[in-house]
Amino acid sequence: MFTGLIETIGTVRSFRQTGAYYTLSIEAGISGELLRGQSVSVSGACLTVTRNDSRSFEVEMMRETWVRTWFGRGLRAGTRVNLERAMRLTDRLDGHLVLGHVDGVATLREVRGTETREAVFEPEDRELLRGIVEKGSVAIDGVSLTVIDAGVNSFSVGLIPATLEATTLGGLRAGSVINLETDILGKYVARLNTWKKNSDEYLASLLS
Repeated sequence: MFTGLIETIGTVRSFRQTGAYYTLSIEAGISGELLRGQSVSVSGACLTVTRNDSRSFEVEMMRETWVRTWFGRGLRAGTRVNLERAMRLTDRLDGHLVLGHVDGVATLREVRGTETREAVFEPEDRELLRGIVEKGSVAIDGVSLTVIDAGVNSFSVGLIPATLEATTLGGLRAGSVINLETDILGKYVARLNTWKKNSDEYLASLLS
């Protein structure tokens, strides 16, 4: 589990497919501090460290991750990625509860403002908008952000200068594709409502 507060930016050195999974090598300043088996959020996707040295580390990902994220369509050597190690139970939760389980991708449609920006995103799967509410939280490439507006086809978030400088979000342009994780609380509420609706319909059918 993560907070959505990015520790550092890493650079992809290489990636390769090995059978049913992919191995990704990333160069980062935190590499020497990692341990085999640790979880690291790589631009929002929770991945497991399999090898590391003082300069770089490797993680493995299943095809599900490769397909559900933008990794399968835009990952290459030299790509910069946001990195965050898993939170400790004693840490302050300065962002929000981020699982590192990417729901899907979204495209940046518009950026308003200069120094402080409002970015408008359109999810590829519009069903994801059910889990996004005004003034709620989302994770964009692993970054915890507050929703400004949630519409029928898109949503927007605010980006302050500190976020633009400390993460890869400062390099986004119209048309950029990002990894999106909606708030876990919203997912449970949506699931509960669906379950209740199905239960009510089932009981109604028994009584009819």
